[in-house]
Amino acid sequence: MKIESVFDPAFAPYGKVLPGYDTAPLLAALRAVTPLPEGVDYVPSQPELEGLPIAGDFFASAYGGMPIQLGWCSGHNTRLNCLEYHRDSELNIGADDFILLLAKAEDVQNGLIDTSAVRAFRAPAGAVVEIYAATLHYAPCSAAKGAGFRVAVVLPRGTNGPRPPLSPLPGNAEDARLWARNKWLLAHPDSAEAAQGAAVALTGPNPDISGDI
Repeated sequence: MKIESVFDPAFAPYGKVLPGYDTAPLLAALRAVTPLPEGVDYVPSQPELEGLPIAGDFFASAYGGMPIQLGWCSGHNTRLNCLEYHRDSELNIGADDFILLLAKAEDVQNGLIDTSAVRAFRAPAGAVVEIYAATLHYAPCSAAKGAGFRVAVVLPRGTNGPRPPLSPLPGNAEDARLWARNKWLLAHPDSAEAAQGAAVALTGPNPDISGDI
């Protein structure tokens, strides 16, 4: 898979890089408080990160005063496995370079998306990368063989919490994808999430970039 840059024009339909933020203290805290597991771990809200001045900057500027949470996703990964989306943008800031595997909501046809629509974008450490609400994404990937990643994740507060009680609407297939609060999930049949009951909606091979980094 070709790996492009979040600074390339090709990234524009998926998101943008937000300038003006001093991310150095955030990166130091991210390295200090987050583990680097062999798999992938995610924590929606980390007090040591939310106590930093940059959390107030994200609240006031990037989210225009909307309540936010500042957590992390860390580990080792080279596969897609799933795609998810929220009703709002997500910010990713890496302590190390990382790679995002992305697609567009418009690529979903009749409830399914072929993985040939997925593109890979490399983000440099310290860049504040906004992923648009209409961009399908999932866990970051490592940017070098054997390397892990530590990525700060900013979302509206409550996102990825327990799924609310559902009274599915007739004909609303999206309800079947609601995996957690403000998190709709499309799983590949080979993924652990599919084995746990997530809606299988990815067709084609499960992309693995291990041979491309």
